[in-house]
Amino acid sequence: MAHHFARGLLVLTALSVSGCAAFSPDSGMSAVSELTSQTINKDVAFVRTADGAGAVDERVRQLLSRTLSLETAVQIALLNNKGLQAAYNELALAETDLVEQSLPPNPVFSISRISGNGASEIERQVVGDILALATLPFRSDIARERFRQAQLRAALATLRLAADVRRAYWRAVAGNEMVALLTDAKATAESTAQLAVKLGETGSLNKLDQAREQVFYAETTADLATARQMAASARERLARLMGLWDGGLDFRLPNQLPPLPRRPQALPSIESDAVAHRIDLQIARLELNALARSLNLTEATRFVTLFDLAGISRRTRDPEGAPFREHGFDVQFQIPIFDGGEVRVRQAAETYNLAFNRLTERAVNVRSEARDAYRVYRSAYDIASHYQREIIPLRKIITEEMQLRFSSMQVDIFALLTEARQRLASLRGAIDARQRFFLAQSDLQTAINGGAALTPGSDNSTTIAAAAPADAGH
Repeated sequence: MAHHFARGLLVLTALSVSGCAAFSPDSGMSAVSELTSQTINKDVAFVRTADGAGAVDERVRQLLSRTLSLETAVQIALLNNKGLQAAYNELALAETDLVEQSLPPNPVFSISRISGNGASEIERQVVGDILALATLPFRSDIARERFRQAQLRAALATLRLAADVRRAYWRAVAGNEMVALLTDAKATAESTAQLAVKLGETGSLNKLDQAREQVFYAETTADLATARQMAASARERLARLMGLWDGGLDFRLPNQLPPLPRRPQALPSIESDAVAHRIDLQIARLELNALARSLNLTEATRFVTLFDLAGISRRTRDPEGAPFREHGFDVQFQIPIFDGGEVRVRQAAETYNLAFNRLTERAVNVRSEARDAYRVYRSAYDIASHYQREIIPLRKIITEEMQLRFSSMQVDIFALLTEARQRLASLRGAIDARQRFFLAQSDLQTAINGGAALTPGSDNSTTIAAAAPADAGH
């Protein structure tokens, strides 16, 4: 009987193995690439060999050879960021769990020999976990759900890295533009301060007016130093996200932000789009499905959690008689006297309810985040557009008119300098407004596809708050 049982156990195991999962050639990366390409249309690569690393290095060098655009910076990060590669390693580990959970339990073979007084007994057993074998299809389905979650988490890490690169890129470029503006302003302020000193020496300018010109130069110098530090920090953050070593830190960035688009995006169905496309919501849904399957399995096995069946073959040799063989079987199962599985069922049910409530909360938050991100985006566009259409052109007209009046000696040099300070404040405000628009645009895309957008007001601007001087007193 043990012989037939062992043979049957091996046959059943072979049939189970025929339906188990196997390792994929790319560790599930095809799904990640498909998910991310729908949103950012960029290449992703899981670097696992020396040849693959060499190909990535060459591609990165080519991309760094020219001035970085936003899309180029995102592509470099997706290929070269080691934190993202670690996320892909986690995906590969999740695939090993899938394969492991889809394999039937290994049968256990044991042999024992007992002898004494000339007699001996040899016993062989083949033990199989029947319960684990019976629940294999259910456990395999749950593992597949978990692996799908891991694929979505890898895709989410990819999209979030792209979003971080977009924010860092706009801050770095805005920092460059602010440094250029303040460098010119400092040169003008320095010339004005020197002129004030000379006029003071001749008695044409009192100490109060001299001090006003000197403090404007001093403040502009401090602002320039702050702007340079912030631009350098923004550049370093971008370099970190792109995974650049020392050799790639000399990359080139544009000197100023691009102009605003002609019109803002119209997204009437932004809430439904966010609920349908947000990957973190898809992960939560899969988690809920996996927990539902796990709950059904727990209820089905609540009374019996151990069921082992062993086939036994025993050979006994007695010195007073002929050797003889014995066959039989051994069954082990748990008797649910004290624990009828109620604890496990209650734990599984509460875990499912917890996941359901978290999913519902996440869906509510996603809709709110999408609405808020779009409001911030439209507001940022309107403010930046107002600077571009109204404030800057009016400042240009005022500057031209003041220069005409100065040429005809209707106003003095100090009125002209006061207007120059006010125009500088407007230009700084315009740079800050354009930067906020592009950051809001990145946050809007993130709110729809790849994770929660930043809370308004939590983003530290890379520009320096500028306010027009109240009154120069001239």
